[in-house]
Amino acid sequence: MPSWFKNLNNMANIENTGNSKAVKGRTGKATPKVDLTAMVDLMFLLTAFFMLTTTLVESKAADVSKPIPTGVRAPYPASRTMTVVLAKNAQAAYYMGEVDKALIETCSLAEIENQLAKNKLLVAKANGYKAEKFMIVIIKPTKNCSYKDFIDVIDEIKIAGVTSYAIDDENISDRESNFLIAKGL
Repeated sequence: MPSWFKNLNNMANIENTGNSKAVKGRTGKATPKVDLTAMVDLMFLLTAFFMLTTTLVESKAADVSKPIPTGVRAPYPASRTMTVVLAKNAQAAYYMGEVDKALIETCSLAEIENQLAKNKLLVAKANGYKAEKFMIVIIKPTKNCSYKDFIDVIDEIKIAGVTSYAIDDENISDRESNFLIAKGL
């Protein structure tokens, strides 16, 4: 039998100490001494047991992986592609289609969900609500945007139900850069 198990029987030993003195003819009461060593040992054993047997909450993070560049870049269908260029101060520029022909607009990241939903509906209507003709979103984070803004946009894309998105931080065009500079973003 292990020694810690033997101590379980003597968990709270109360020992009387005989050092109390009688005051003015009264008999002194013995002050009890409680030995809690075995209780502390048991507490540590139980804590260790529950720590090892419980499962921790799994993190619910969005999986973002960037593919290895191959040099070959297939064009996205312009009629169903929305590009979101992230700027500073929780601002974004967005447009539909090709950058050379598009009307670039700005909005705050709080409003980007509305723009995603509106453009998703426009793409669905234009393609006859065919499931295989879904909207594609290209996210272009600039050097001025924060990581929080980037994650917020990915969250908004997931909330809007957009099934396909890409991250392109290397191919920001001159027109996009000049637009952000002109707007002070």
